Order: sequence, then C-alpha cells, then structure tokens
Amino acid sequence: MTILPAGVSVAAITPRRESGHEIDLGAALDVIDYLAASGVAGVAVLGTTGEFVHFDFEERTRFTAFAAKRTKLPVIANVSHSTLDGALELAAAACDAGAAALLLMPPYFFRYSQQDIERFYLDFAREAPSAAPILLYNIPFFTTPIESGTACQLLATGLFAGIKDSSGDWAYFTRLREQRTSTPFTHFVGNDVIFTRERQAGADGVVSGVACAAPELMLGLDRAIQAGDAAKTDVLEMRLQEFIARLDGFPAPVGVREAVRLRGVKIGPHATPLGADNQRKLAEFAEWFPAWLAQVKRDC
Repeated sequence: MTILPAGVSVAAITPRRESGHEIDLGAALDVIDYLAASGVAGVAVLGTTGEFVHFDFEERTRFTAFAAKRTKLPVIANVSHSTLDGALELAAAACDAGAAALLLMPPYFFRYSQQDIERFYLDFAREAPSAAPILLYNIPFFTTPIESGTACQLLATGLFAGIKDSSGDWAYFTRLREQRTSTPFTHFVGNDVIFTRERQAGADGVVSGVACAAPELMLGLDRAIQAGDAAKTDVLEMRLQEFIARLDGFPAPVGVREAVRLRGVKIGPHATPLGADNQRKLAEFAEWFPAWLAQVKRDC
C-alpha cells in the first residue's frame, strides 16, 4: 500500500519572522514553490526539520492550510502534539485543509512506556478524521522511541498507512521489512544517513531534510539507486555523507536552514542565537556550500 508517490519527499524548513514567534508565511510559501519546482514527490510541513515546536496551534493550522492550497504536491502534515486532544485537533484541521497524509510522533517531551505509546496511537486512529492516512513517526532523538515491536503491532492493525522511521537503525529497518511480508504498509526513511542502504533494500522512499537544502542530490541519488547505477550511487552517497557531516556540527536544523538561505530563499532568524563557535562554523559553511552544491549538480 502506498499513500504517496515513491521516491524523494522533503521535510521542509519553516521560515520565521524577524521578531515574535510567528511563521513568515510569504517566505514559507516561497519554500514550498522552490521545492515544487525541484521535482520532488511530496512535501512534509511542520515536522522536526520544520521546527513545529516553536509555533502555536493557530500558526500551525494556518500554514498547513496555505501549503496545501499552494502546491499540487501531496502535503504531509505533521500533527504531533504533547497531548492526544491537541493531536486530534491538528489532524482535523489538516484534513479540512486537504493534507494528503498525517504524520504523528509519540507525545513529545515526557517519556512514556510502550503500552502508553500503543494506547495513544490506537486512540488517535479511532478518533481522527478518516480523510487522510496516518503515518507513524519514529524519531527517538527527540521523544520516546516507538520500539520495533510496538511499531509492528500498530501497523498490523491496518489502522496506519505506514511509518517514517528516523532512527537510522538498520536492525529496526529489517524488523519492519519482515513485517511487510504479512502486512502491507508504506515505509519511508526518515534519516538521510542511512537512506541509500534502506532504499536499496526496499524502502518506498524518504522524507528528507537534506532534500530541502539539496533536492538535486537526493533526487539524483534516488534515480541512480533505482537504475542500479552503482558508480553514480557511490559518488552521490559520498556527497550526501559530506553534507551530513557538515550538518552534524550544528543544532538541528540550523545547517539545512542555512543552506536554503544560501540558495537565495528567505528563512528569517534561527530560533535560538548561536554561540561564537557555531557562528564561526556558519561562516565556514557559507564558504564551503556553494562549491559543494556546484559539484553535486555536476555529479547529478
């Protein structure tokens, strides 16, 4: 079962206004336009790369509605919230806006047991509008992990269309792949560092933060993988890991945001001021990125 086109979808950044806690709606729609022009399969809004935690309910629902109207691309709406009621309200608004799918992580900040996580998802699935399919969102770096056994149990119910797994854990991937022999569901890679290996092994595609900064790279890499072009895959995988190594020097998703800015798209200020070391790294990144991107375009 696929709910979105296979291949490369993008985890979009969210530009902020120069002051206050609001989304710069005009700049955010420019990001949507820039991604739509790149040829990607879909766009995920207000996920982790989109820094949803910085925006209130009204900002999130307003931007999701505008994004869905702005583009013909399938829009995946992150409806994650610290409460079940909040997630359900966001889901209702996203479905009304025409979102193609809902993305839901476990309730964030506080840690929960796997039984709690299972109950949360089952209650959500039973109470949420049926207008858009639901993707589990496993991102253990920022909230309680959905353990592989829990994910498989939830997917086996048929209430969930698939999963975006951002763990970067190969064993987790193989456990889900085994589950797909008995339960059809969509499997999106959520951690770019392991994209190539998982895509070669049968993942349906990726929801990629790197693709927001360099859609050419992720699209070219995906084409090379699907064509069985080992030489080009190796070259582009090397470029991907070079970029990820640079990103890892910053708090997420500062590096991706800076790359988008260097491409001429307005992003606004970062959520938190950076210290002297990271300011220096940003200056180095600004010198490095244009030449790296030019090389990626040649390689693709």
